[in-house]
Amino acid sequence: MAVKVSEISEASAFFETVIKDYVANSPNNLLPAFPGEHIWDEPVVGFANGDDPLFQQYKQIIGDFHVTPREALEMHLQRAAYGFYHPEKTSVIAWALPSARPIRDSMLRETQMSSLRWNHGRWFGGELNARLARHLVVLIEDIGGHAVVPDQERWFEVKRDMPGAPVARWSQRHVAYVAGLGTFSLSDGFITPVGVAAWMGSIVCDIDIPATPRLCQDHRENCLFYRGVNCRACMKRCPAGAISEKGHDKAKCDEYNYKTIPKLLEKLGRHEQGYVGRYLACGLCQTHVPCESRIPIISGRLP
Repeated sequence: MAVKVSEISEASAFFETVIKDYVANSPNNLLPAFPGEHIWDEPVVGFANGDDPLFQQYKQIIGDFHVTPREALEMHLQRAAYGFYHPEKTSVIAWALPSARPIRDSMLRETQMSSLRWNHGRWFGGELNARLARHLVVLIEDIGGHAVVPDQERWFEVKRDMPGAPVARWSQRHVAYVAGLGTFSLSDGFITPVGVAAWMGSIVCDIDIPATPRLCQDHRENCLFYRGVNCRACMKRCPAGAISEKGHDKAKCDEYNYKTIPKLLEKLGRHEQGYVGRYLACGLCQTHVPCESRIPIISGRLP
């Protein structure tokens, strides 16, 4: 690409356009088993100052294992034989990919596990998300900058003493919050302007990009339950009983995903339908709920 970092006058608009064009035109944004059907609709994009104090606070809120954007970029560059490099500026580019309507609609009749469309969307859509992140890194390097995809680095995961996935050292939802993309929900999901049925992604770079303002006054503001509404729709949707008024029980959720659902597939005779991936990816609490595809409204106004 002929453009250089120094020639980008509106960096946020430039990268937002790049991300939206990539998702709109990528052949990876199609469900192989359902010809012509897209996985993700148009994404929303946000930006954060890599040295925002919230990233340092996450070491207390999430755990000292959680890395800051600056740590992520510097570790990557040291491993890439750049030697010690302390960038003057670090920025985070974050995005949310909303599940396409047919995928969300396919979940309406499900009460125990994900539909085939949702399952395929999670795994094939995850591949697009990973490719998008790498595309941005290559683009930034081509125009003279440095960048890293934290969740694709070797240090990304740490093991834990319980069934299920390891602990992530880079939380996409928490990063998205700093980048002004939304707030958390009772189910521990992340409610964006395009809803909770969305997949997050992010990279860190050394380009100076204006941060997206965080307009919410509370980190749970988009959730009806925390706005005093008797919603609890995600609680009712959860077949594992992993969501309560106290929040999300990750251990119960993992137990259901990794142990209960495989048994249900056999019991219900759905194991030959063509499900893919390490686990089905439940998704019930993200669909058929008021926040599925938007920030829910109270009395004609946003909460």
